[in-house]
Amino acid sequence: YKKTIRCSYRKEVEEMFPERPQIHIEKTMLEKLANIIGIASIVAMILYIAFNWSALPDDVPIHFNAAGEVDSWGSRWLIFFLPTIAIALYIFMEVIEKRPHTHNYPARLTERNAAQFYKESRQAMNLTKNIATIMLAYIGIQSVLVALEKVQGLGITVMGIFVLMLGFVIIRSMIRMSKIK
Repeated sequence: YKKTIRCSYRKEVEEMFPERPQIHIEKTMLEKLANIIGIASIVAMILYIAFNWSALPDDVPIHFNAAGEVDSWGSRWLIFFLPTIAIALYIFMEVIEKRPHTHNYPARLTERNAAQFYKESRQAMNLTKNIATIMLAYIGIQSVLVALEKVQGLGITVMGIFVLMLGFVIIRSMIRMSKIK
């Protein structure tokens, strides 16, 4: 059954992008390191929640406003929503990352420059995935700290840094792809 799904998916992708070569490109050291940090952040968040579970009050912060202040509280069981989202996001983006021939490219993509475009696109996807995962882990840990009354909120500075990092990855990728001939 699994083979049937995979084959039909491949067929659909090949029909959608018949002119795009499917090339295997090894992950860069940056991508491997980012994956390690991303996975470690998910594990750290889960462990932090688990170790503090017995101390958590019945209500924990479940939403923060743009200033990083708590604006909604809910059952402490909802704290597991963040690790669930982080894991699902990581898996979903990993699947997309492994199929760079399906990403969006300019019309100047050719067989000759496909490897460069794929590498840049995959690297941007990888960094975005891992920054988002680290950001979710930070929010999860901060939620526990707020619930335990050790801090007041997320800290607007740290969240601003995450947004700047994501912006940097996107701009860097666009600039590097614009230089590919």
